[in-house]
Amino acid sequence: MVREALAALLGLEEDIEVVVQVARGDEVLDAARRTPVDVALLDIEMPGMTGLDAALLLRGELPALKVVILTTFGRPGYLRRAMESGADAFLVKDAPAAQLADAVRRVLRGERVIDPTLAAAALAEGANPLTDRERAVLSASADGSTNAELAAALHLSQGTVRNYLSVAIQKTGARNRAEAVRIARDKGWL
Repeated sequence: MVREALAALLGLEEDIEVVVQVARGDEVLDAARRTPVDVALLDIEMPGMTGLDAALLLRGELPALKVVILTTFGRPGYLRRAMESGADAFLVKDAPAAQLADAVRRVLRGERVIDPTLAAAALAEGANPLTDRERAVLSASADGSTNAELAAALHLSQGTVRNYLSVAIQKTGARNRAEAVRIARDKGWL
């Protein structure tokens, strides 16, 4: 419903045409390959694949395509990850519709568009302290898997899993892995 509403709002603009819509992140790349598009508007939370992962794929295969990330989750960590994945714009969903249309026009002119409040928060927060492997292990642990299950799934030893989790807990300032997952998600690090 939200996707269709955004498409309808953008379709009201005289100089913007919505040519394709997909419901899942893992459908984005195929749709962009099949239908020539200038801008992809992605949500961070999409079924099948996050908008951040989809942006990374688009940047790798269709580097001229502009990517706008629109999200409910205005978290500094998400902003940083969006920029690292090659997004050209990052906006929160509670922004006025006119701001979205303006962002589409601006990225087509080669500008980067970032919500200023989030940009300031991201600078104040600093970089994500978790390494890629720490993020992967912590994220995989979110479902309550044991160290043995995580080790098997990630092709690591149990001791290595334990070490990564310990470091991630320490870096997030958490008391346990569940709290570390919550903190990392709240900050947009996972």
